[in-house]
Amino acid sequence: MDLRNNKVTVGELLDHPGARGVLQRRFPMLMKHPPVGAARSITLEQLLSAAQAYVPQKKIDETLGDLRRA
Repeated sequence: MDLRNNKVTVGELLDHPGARGVLQRRFPMLMKHPPVGAARSITLEQLLSAAQAYVPQKKIDETLGDLRRA
């Protein structure tokens, strides 16, 4: 999937079956969290900025690689 330099929105990721599968596999609890739908308009870049405080960089890098291949 083209992540457009991380400018793709969370909504676009959730609407893409392959990308959604990557997110469900890597972050299953997050995908069940009710506010996920409210995050549809933020960009992947914004999400990564917030996630870096909670998620190890290695997991972020692996997830981005999987998303690019989705």
